[in-house]
Amino acid sequence: MEKNFTYDGITLRYTDCGEGQPLFLLHGWGCDGSIFDFAQPWLTERFRVLTFDLAGFGRSEEPRDTWGVEEYTRSVEAVARHEGIERPILVGHSFGGRVSILFASRNATCKAILVDAAGVKPKRSFAYYRKVYIYKLIKRVLPFVAGRERAERIIDRYRSRSGSSDYNNASPRMRAILSKCVNEDLCRAMPSIKAPTLLFWGENDTATPLADAKKMERLIPDAGLVAVKGAGHFSFLENRGLFIGVMESFLATEAKKNDKA
Repeated sequence: MEKNFTYDGITLRYTDCGEGQPLFLLHGWGCDGSIFDFAQPWLTERFRVLTFDLAGFGRSEEPRDTWGVEEYTRSVEAVARHEGIERPILVGHSFGGRVSILFASRNATCKAILVDAAGVKPKRSFAYYRKVYIYKLIKRVLPFVAGRERAERIIDRYRSRSGSSDYNNASPRMRAILSKCVNEDLCRAMPSIKAPTLLFWGENDTATPLADAKKMERLIPDAGLVAVKGAGHFSFLENRGLFIGVMESFLATEAKKNDKA
């Protein structure tokens, strides 16, 4: 069943299917809830599954302000309260992992599955900061030298060559949100996660390297890591059978409770 919920003046959309222990599916940046479609048959037979389109993605409206991870997490918390849900299972990929980390650090959570999750602030090279500062300088100075319209064309060309695909494909508001979110380090929140946590990771992930997963495993009190050989940032899609099998094992107790109910 598709549902709408108004939060902070915008419409959020999510689906609510199945019965039993609530389970939240939280997608990564540039995606929407449909990325989990392959797992829906298995999940909805065992759980009550809420699949989110986070604000600014899929069918949900963009935030009116420059949100950070805090605001995204509050929006999920608001839906949980609206639905009367307590102690959900969380499954978060990439950016959805950020939201899952913050949610689980301060809300009762049954279990969490973090899939190639973001949350560890990346170490930046000198070349990265040089590129950032050159871009900021060009953006500030060029309109006075070349005029506004020409400057915008030059800046767009520079950004398309230098920026990430996520950044280039986003609207101006979502670009500002992405810039804010990627610089948020959630390591401070990880020791507060009390729920058993599964880390499912591609060993060749370059967006959120395996080193990030190992750091999360150290910081989250009850965490275990499954590294997927040969997989990258979308490990759950690259080895779907393994992902379902690992979930089946990790969530066996909760699935059994639902079967008895």
